[in-house]
Amino acid sequence: MFSQQAANPYPLRMSVPAPDADDDAALARRIIACAPERDAAAEAELCRRLGPRIRLYGLKHLRNAAAAADLMQDVLVMLLQKLREGAVREPERVASFVLGAARQMAVDGRRGDRRRVRILEAFPLDLLPQDEEASDPLDTQRLGSCLAALPERERAVLVMTFYDDRSADAVASELGLSAGNVRVIRHRGLERLRGCMETQGGTT
Repeated sequence: MFSQQAANPYPLRMSVPAPDADDDAALARRIIACAPERDAAAEAELCRRLGPRIRLYGLKHLRNAAAAADLMQDVLVMLLQKLREGAVREPERVASFVLGAARQMAVDGRRGDRRRVRILEAFPLDLLPQDEEASDPLDTQRLGSCLAALPERERAVLVMTFYDDRSADAVASELGLSAGNVRVIRHRGLERLRGCMETQGGTT
């Protein structure tokens, strides 16, 4: 008689996952169980599995690769912190938890964008250093357009410096930079802004 294995050369495999093949929930449980110590392998694997899903969500809803990457990083950092604190009550729903967090952060980000637009609209007209006489008054709409075109970090530094009237040290603390970096970014942003204003002024 043939053995069962001989009769069936392609036997069904038992669904016993290897330790490195844990699903999302199992990885989350490992991280929770290990706290306050870190299970670095489980954390890295969970981030590897969930990161691309968060990034795809960000690309779909934020339509910006840099914003999607930032969203992914922010959500994963928040997730690991919550897991280490034991604040994720249902590890089997960790994927849903992550997508919910991504959704909320994306909404909050869009609210922040709308707030920045309002700030730009109200930006003071004496932004640029007055080291040369201007023949015409600055155009508010043109200024807002040029500000909106700046890289996010440069725009944030200029808004916080000139609109919120914050010092370089205060801006640095808010953005997680050094005061020296803030000054460099501010100078670069002003140069970009000046160039944009001159370019647009010359085409109108």
